[in-house]
Amino acid sequence: IPRRKILPHKERFFWMPGKKKSRRPTDTTRRANSPPSSPTNTIPAAAYHEGWARKGGIKNDSSHQRYGLHLSLKHNGSQQFGGPLFWSHYSFLGLDPRKLKDTHADYWQHNTNHTLINYKYCVENPLKYKGYGPNCWGLTAGYSVKFYAAHSPNEDKGVISPTAALSSFPYTPNESKAAMRYFYDSLGAKIFGDYGFYDGFSEQENWTKPWYLAIDQGPIVVMMENQRSGLLWKLFMSCPEVQAGLTKLGFQY
Repeated sequence: IPRRKILPHKERFFWMPGKKKSRRPTDTTRRANSPPSSPTNTIPAAAYHEGWARKGGIKNDSSHQRYGLHLSLKHNGSQQFGGPLFWSHYSFLGLDPRKLKDTHADYWQHNTNHTLINYKYCVENPLKYKGYGPNCWGLTAGYSVKFYAAHSPNEDKGVISPTAALSSFPYTPNESKAAMRYFYDSLGAKIFGDYGFYDGFSEQENWTKPWYLAIDQGPIVVMMENQRSGLLWKLFMSCPEVQAGLTKLGFQY
């Protein structure tokens, strides 16, 4: 097996094939603070602060606001609206954001603002898509009219992904519950099947498919339970290795 090039520690967190680099707080957030937690193959804290956090360059300018809400971290290319909502879901299925802070962000406030901006955008509905409103909202990556898209306010194709609102229960319990009631009571069998809600639908295009994505179905269950009892957060955060890694990186939790 050919020996692979060992990247400098500050590049390891955001390297992707083709020498591209991920420079945004996506589902990489948890990957960024995992390696320092390892008791056997740990890496220095500088890899996080100089790599993923870019020596503070990950922080968003305070002038970037939408609906009076500020995103602490840069969603590159979408500093005001934020990217797909899964960016505030995947990394935080186990990693508890409620008291999570470091020198770059208050992660609870950041994730809540990200969700509220997405919600308020759908309520405002600037592109006048059919169905959008306070009971029908949620833009995130998933199946789309033309197969797949990273839906967000900056990439709005008229497709609502139920996982976006339902996996946001910890951040927006009332808004998420209203969406769930509408999806189930009003749309019902149009978007609900044997394994729960289908991955996406568009009332504008009268479109849906009986398709599921496990990475979208799973977070619904986990985040609803986290909102109810905090169970998955408690289990994950009780791990000594996780605590050691967060402490090493300077997190408050």
